[in-house]
Amino acid sequence: MKTSSLLLLFIALWIVMVPVRSGAQAAEWHDDLVDRMTGVWKLEGQVMGRDAHHEVHAEWVLNHQFLRIHEKTDAGAPGSEHRYEAAWFLGYDPVSERYVLHLLDVFGARFSETVGYGTRDGNAIRFVFEYPDGPFHTTYRWSPEKDTWQWLMEQKNKDGKWTNFADLKLTRLSR
Repeated sequence: MKTSSLLLLFIALWIVMVPVRSGAQAAEWHDDLVDRMTGVWKLEGQVMGRDAHHEVHAEWVLNHQFLRIHEKTDAGAPGSEHRYEAAWFLGYDPVSERYVLHLLDVFGARFSETVGYGTRDGNAIRFVFEYPDGPFHTTYRWSPEKDTWQWLMEQKNKDGKWTNFADLKLTRLSR
């Protein structure tokens, strides 16, 4: 009898909570800086000292809650270039008043466990990732004069000094 009473209580709570939760959709998120990243971009630069030639597609998804950034090695990249593909999900948490950045890429789930948290400073958003093997910074910086982005990624080396992991420039191909 006790089990059936608990089951009925659980079902009653579930019935009451489902309509409340499903009706509580967050309002669309709008950000003047992040919105400037929408579109198709040519990405060029260095990753770990090696040339990178990627194409980037950025679009609003999930009720305008996240900017999905799809990055992939360009089909015309030299054959010797390491192939890469990633999906970044950039959002904002109004409760903690900070940006969030989720990374899923070809290196698997291990590094997708860590979320980057960011703050805005003018035309830049600096994210901090606390990976198991050490901190990592990713800064997205927009240049309004040129309508380009710089993605600067830095990591701490074994001596505790910050070094460049990647320095990339995005040039707009289309909106």
